[in-house]
Amino acid sequence: MESPIVSSPRSAIVPQVQSHRGRGDLSLAIEHYGPADAPPLLFAHGFGQNRHAWRGTASQLALEGWHGLAIDGRGHGDSQWAPDGAYQLEHFAEDLSAIARSLPEKPILIGASMGGLLGLLIEGESVASVFRAMVLVDVTPRWETAGVGKILSFMAQHPEGFDSLEHAADEVARYLPHRERKDPERLRSQLRPHADGRWRWHWDPRLLERVAAQAESYIPRLQAAATKVEIPVLLLSGGRSDVVSEHTIREFMQLVPHAEHVCIDDATHMVVGDRNDVFTREISRFLQRFDH
Repeated sequence: MESPIVSSPRSAIVPQVQSHRGRGDLSLAIEHYGPADAPPLLFAHGFGQNRHAWRGTASQLALEGWHGLAIDGRGHGDSQWAPDGAYQLEHFAEDLSAIARSLPEKPILIGASMGGLLGLLIEGESVASVFRAMVLVDVTPRWETAGVGKILSFMAQHPEGFDSLEHAADEVARYLPHRERKDPERLRSQLRPHADGRWRWHWDPRLLERVAAQAESYIPRLQAAATKVEIPVLLLSGGRSDVVSEHTIREFMQLVPHAEHVCIDDATHMVVGDRNDVFTREISRFLQRFDH
């Protein structure tokens, strides 16, 4: 890690951004919440998301005595794009594993969607445990193809970008009709203005072809990894999710019989954003069993 964080009373509510070197010497952005000497929570976002998805939860948990580290995965947010297009799950997992191992103590991983899959790969395929515990957010080793296809279809739209933040907010509202329309200004953390005056999602477009093309080939490997996980696991699912289902959850619970499952009834796959209050409360409840 570069530039160690200095603890301060304000650090719980004023996040600090640092960089870490990932596989291939890529620069990865990490946002820190809370005192550096508190037990670590490692937040790994989903495909096409970035570290800002965790801001509300990480801020609250920092106030409860945890040190949150929210990462921008390679090719996402403020992290560097891979010059060679290295965006297979192994590449993301190597980055996340290196960050976890660089910490003074084992972190608890909170991984949404792709971030949760990375946690399963790392923990299940490592000789020694890497994480203290894991929270998987609406993800299982096998997923519903139609739901994932809907996400990828939305991400593939508007490669030419948007003519304004208002335009982008309109499209997001159409994609997520169950949510109140976003304040366009809040999309600044997800989009970037380009020289042609248009706004584009702040992730490498090559992610779509690289990750989407090979994701399903990982299912047997993810299932095998899940059977090796022995640390405490909480699966938080959305009751309205089309990415996980009763079938995929039941299958996961057979692979990891000691795991706990909580369903947030009125949330979709976007659990963190749909019901951040309930999500954060469930995370806090799970964390109470760990000394900090």
